[in-house]
Amino acid sequence: MTKWSVNSWRNFAAKHLPEYPDAKKLKSTEEMLRTYPPLVFAGEARELKRNLAKVADGKAFLLQGGDCAESFDDFNADYIRDTFKVLLQMSVTLTAAGNCPVVKVGRMAGQFAKPRSAPKEEIDGIELDSYKGDIINDMEFTEDSRVPDPERMIRAYTQSASTLNLLRAFAKGGFSDLNKVHQWNMGFVDDSPQGQKYREIANKISDTLAFMNAIGISSQTTRRLRAVDFYTSHEALLLPYEECLTRTDSTTGEVYDTSAHMVWIGDRTRQPDGAHVEFCRGIKNPIGIKCGPTLESDELMKLIDILNPENEAGKITLICRFGADKVNDALPKLIKPFLKTDHNLVWSCDPMHGNTTKSNSGFKTRPFERVLHEVESFFDIHHEMGTYPGGVHLEMTGQNVTECIGGAQAIKDEDLSARYHTHCDPRLNASQAIELAFLISDKLRESQETSNPKITIAK
Repeated sequence: MTKWSVNSWRNFAAKHLPEYPDAKKLKSTEEMLRTYPPLVFAGEARELKRNLAKVADGKAFLLQGGDCAESFDDFNADYIRDTFKVLLQMSVTLTAAGNCPVVKVGRMAGQFAKPRSAPKEEIDGIELDSYKGDIINDMEFTEDSRVPDPERMIRAYTQSASTLNLLRAFAKGGFSDLNKVHQWNMGFVDDSPQGQKYREIANKISDTLAFMNAIGISSQTTRRLRAVDFYTSHEALLLPYEECLTRTDSTTGEVYDTSAHMVWIGDRTRQPDGAHVEFCRGIKNPIGIKCGPTLESDELMKLIDILNPENEAGKITLICRFGADKVNDALPKLIKPFLKTDHNLVWSCDPMHGNTTKSNSGFKTRPFERVLHEVESFFDIHHEMGTYPGGVHLEMTGQNVTECIGGAQAIKDEDLSARYHTHCDPRLNASQAIELAFLISDKLRESQETSNPKITIAK
């Protein structure tokens, strides 16, 4: 294997990278980004890795979620707060069921680039470059808007910095205090069955906190009751941006991509001899690998050996995204070779990407029942094979959108147009995300209460 450097990826074939027409502008933008401060710190990434090592060991659960693609236009404090709220609610729900820590990682503060299945898009006979995320071009369907503009990386950086600043305030500044567990409930969820079930959990937590306070243990004296650890992640797709934010940690001499605590390699860019794998093999961040139905176990083994040759615990998270109709065939084949190895791996389920369909009304959507089925199968297969189903990876929002059909809200095809706001793929709304959290909680709870590894979520 060739010697790695922060820009050695440029010597490899790179898929899904834009072709910038103005090379001089790209160079000046990169030079500017290299002078900017890191967005996250190496010590934080190491802390996340230690927490993910607990997940790999079956002693914690990974909750990773957030926007499909962050937007420059839909950027405000309420939007960030509401997504953070839902993740807190889901975390409390999962912790109450599984009696284990939940590692919270947002698809936030950097998820601006998206690979597309087709490089071109055609509307009314006009063909233009596909929208590839706000960090690259604009969603507006005009020739000028679809030209890749490197200066958009600067705006992505500044928005990520602002988002991180607010997330840190929410996580450490009192908003996450367990005494406020009732206040995390979302307005439109509060009157739903999910809202009632959540209130029951919140009431139990409040009773417990009252008892603890009576014996001298409170959020004022105990940090874990008033603050949470929250990390960020995104797909390491736009490699010029990632390279510019890659720095050497002054305390250890190790190299970290400081654009996020964790980055992942997409299902479309996971070629062992490709640029994205080359870049990621040299950074010390936790790395996710999206595992789709075309990934063979021998190729996965090769990828893991490239990205984690020292078998470091917490380094690799396998984000499985097969689809409800393929998971029962594809996942066991992927797991089986690792039953005879000592690889430290986090197995996580992405039930979103493999379940995208087109509705009769023409909208891309994801049927909630298919999402649920893939999660259910993911847990069942791991229990049957004696491995640990360590997490979920969701595209979701705290907004009351109508993008995925089904769920307790019974969103129908004809409802999709009411509040279809995504810039790319359909997301679970807060109600659907919390509903899914309760269903996962049933899995976690029942797996502790029965010796039968085959557990079924109650519909």
